[in-house]
Amino acid sequence: MRASILSPSRADVAIAAVVTVMTVTPLLVPYRQPWWAVALAVLMSVPVLWRRRAILPVGAVVGCATTVLAIAVKPLPHSGALVLLLPYGVLVCTYTFAAADLSRARRAGGVAGLAAGVAVSLVVPQENLETYRYLLTAIVAAYALGVSARARRAGRAAEREREARVREERAAAVARERTRIARDMHDIVTHSVGLMVIQAETGPLVVRDHPEKAEAVFEAIAEAGRDAIGQLRLILGALRGSEGPGGPAPARGPQPGLDALPGLLDNARRAGLDVSADMRGEPRRLPSDVDVAAYRIVQEALTNTIRHAGASTVRVRVRWSGDTLDVEVADDGRGGRELREGHGMIGMRERVTACGGRLAVRPGNPGLTVTATLPIG
Repeated sequence: MRASILSPSRADVAIAAVVTVMTVTPLLVPYRQPWWAVALAVLMSVPVLWRRRAILPVGAVVGCATTVLAIAVKPLPHSGALVLLLPYGVLVCTYTFAAADLSRARRAGGVAGLAAGVAVSLVVPQENLETYRYLLTAIVAAYALGVSARARRAGRAAEREREARVREERAAAVARERTRIARDMHDIVTHSVGLMVIQAETGPLVVRDHPEKAEAVFEAIAEAGRDAIGQLRLILGALRGSEGPGGPAPARGPQPGLDALPGLLDNARRAGLDVSADMRGEPRRLPSDVDVAAYRIVQEALTNTIRHAGASTVRVRVRWSGDTLDVEVADDGRGGRELREGHGMIGMRERVTACGGRLAVRPGNPGLTVTATLPIG
């Protein structure tokens, strides 16, 4: 702190030098005044050099020296030559004080001190009306310029804050988009590839024992592959669409919703599950995030059933109520009391949470029930 106070900027040195010359010179030319008057003039100007570091102490020193000199200059010989003397140090300190970021208490104290010093400097020496006018005008102008500078600085700071907030929001949006894409890719790959693996494993048995059904098995594999390719193409299109901050907006394309649920259930039936669907309530248009979340929850629950549960039947229930959509997928598989949450289960929970809903996973004996409650009102 001490080093910074003793090392002011070149601009402050230049300003202090100009103020000192303009303040001291009228006391030396054309008539030399007493040494104490010159010393007061030095106190009125030189401390301006450190005004940015300690504006209130510097302002107090400069103001007191100015007031004393204004009162004591009247009896001096040739004092009439000093009538046009302006308190340049006070004006510079007033500008700096108005431009500084201070607490309300410090600003109120500084304004009170400035007003008291100006009043004493004018009233005690009994200055004329013209002196009142030009001195008050100069001080008000200096204060107004300082307030304007502070307002411009605050505006620039607010603009920088807005830009930083926009950058943070963009970064958060990118992170959310990446998370969404990762969840979608996980759901698509695990579901479609899982179906293809199941069908491929049963293919040799079907070809050997039921040749007439082999074509249906291979068609199911092809259908699962085509569906996966189509959805992955949409996701990769979104990735290619976000080339940079100035690039085009991501081309998401339509995401599957509850309208695509019958095809999803057909795929599960081709994989050997006995799937039943129960739709209750009056369907209506859903928010896009809720629509996609409902589809992905059923998709992930069916995938887990096919890959891990060893189930033979699955019951899918969708119930529409006034302000919620309830989705339930229950199977008769192994279930169990202990349930380990993998990426798919975590992804389901994140989707439901992002929509403001709730997810419940209840292992039974037998079976597993996944229930999601999504807000739609």
